Amino acid sequence: MENEPIIIERVYNAPVERVWHAITDLEQMRQWYFPTLTEFEPEIGFETSFDVENSGKVFLHIWKIKEVIPNKKISYEWKFGGYPGDSLVSFELFNEDGKTRIVLTHDKIETFRGDIYADLAKENFVQGWTHFIGTALRAFAEQENEE
Repeated sequence: MENEPIIIERVYNAPVERVWHAITDLEQMRQWYFPTLTEFEPEIGFETSFDVENSGKVFLHIWKIKEVIPNKKISYEWKFGGYPGDSLVSFELFNEDGKTRIVLTHDKIETFRGDIYADLAKENFVQGWTHFIGTALRAFAEQENEE
């Protein structure tokens, strides 16, 4: 369905604490997620904004932290400056015998009006999250196991 959230689930060969730091520590987030992220605090009510260039266009990302349960869940409101819409991104972590199951949920993407703004179409978010959760974060979180 068009209004269904994006849900991506993976299991990483890394402890929950390491994955938690990767998704909540500014310096680590810059390495695998958004290099242009200027500030981030995993505290309810914290707000940040930063620019991301994609295909020659600059998108102002605006985040506001809505929920924090250390080592378990972080959620933030996600908007784009100059565009309609207000979505919610949640990262949930589960310990599975020393490994981490991560469940990413991005809800209310349809409010971005991807039918009008092609750059904000749902399939672009599916592709982005598949890269971030399936490839970039996995490689970042699991790299210490290789040392």
